Amino acid sequence: MINWNANPVLLDLGWISIRWYGLLFALGFFCGFQFMKYVYTRERKPIADLDTLLFYVMVSTIVGARLGHCLFYNPGYFLSNPLEILMVWKGGLASHGGAIGIFVGMWLYTRKRPDQPYLWLLDRIAIPTALAGSFIRLGNLFNSEILGTATDRPWAFVFERYDMMARHPVQLYESLCYLTTFIILSLLYRRLGPSAPRGFYLGLFLVLVFTARFFMEYFKLPQADYAAGLPLSVGQMLSIPAIFVGLFLWFRKV
Repeated sequence: MINWNANPVLLDLGWISIRWYGLLFALGFFCGFQFMKYVYTRERKPIADLDTLLFYVMVSTIVGARLGHCLFYNPGYFLSNPLEILMVWKGGLASHGGAIGIFVGMWLYTRKRPDQPYLWLLDRIAIPTALAGSFIRLGNLFNSEILGTATDRPWAFVFERYDMMARHPVQLYESLCYLTTFIILSLLYRRLGPSAPRGFYLGLFLVLVFTARFFMEYFKLPQADYAAGLPLSVGQMLSIPAIFVGLFLWFRKV
């Protein structure tokens, strides 16, 4: 077993602290920007648009992830205390909400850019999003959050900040799944580039990421009290529609 008691704060400057989660979150945006720069150069799109695109991605991801956490996992509390929805620094971001936020944000971005169609952009954005998801799950590991169920496997983690029980390091499981998805998608894009049918990369992203998320839920502690007793967790119920959308996009004829 691995005893895990990592300090979530990387650097404490007194007036401000830099946390591993925030650093890894920012690293995801940075790597995504670099990948999209490669895409825009390869497909001869205006590089100057990338700053605006980054802004839309950042805002839509954070807003969507925060609203997703509040409304998907603890709606009763946050609807009774709506001001706490704004308190992002207290923690609480949901990947399903972040995905919805990106869908909305990219639609707003592409409305005035006919040279960058909506589905074309979602196809490309999906690739670095998988890498960002891998970084974010590592951030969850440093925060000792999104804990796994008990296990006696030799690679089990004891999250000392929570309790002394050996648990599945589900954050690492998900991080590796998302990293694998990024590698697959980036290799496909390098080979196929713009010749792939519209929706191909996005569809494969949705299938791989949310299928992994569906099965990873079996190794997680419940995150929504109101779903106790249901055959599927909230995360699984939210993943199923994404998987079907991905299959539709991947197999449809364009």
